[in-house]
Amino acid sequence: MPIKFVQEKKKQKYLILVFAAVILITSIVLWFGFLRKEKPAPSPPALIVSQREIKIDFELLESSALKELQPFGEISSFEEEAGRSNPFLPYGRRLELESGAGSESEPEPEPET
Repeated sequence: MPIKFVQEKKKQKYLILVFAAVILITSIVLWFGFLRKEKPAPSPPALIVSQREIKIDFELLESSALKELQPFGEISSFEEEAGRSNPFLPYGRRLELESGAGSESEPEPEPET
């Protein structure tokens, strides 16, 4: 029986050492990762930008090339009906349905003159 107690005490010593190592590693990670203040990075030297003077050349608007341009004609309004009666049908079926001529119906007779 005394042998069992000795083995259990050895296991407890190893567990205590492992637990202490885990706590030590955790504290080192926390210290270096979160709690330690970082040194501010040195800022780059300020760049000196010279201000340029903006000059607009209005003589270009009075050139002969611009005076030769012709204005567009007036665009007329759209007078036809917009869209299709059923936009979900394929284009081939549109003419059949709008004219009323299907594969089952008979062609209309031509008027006599």
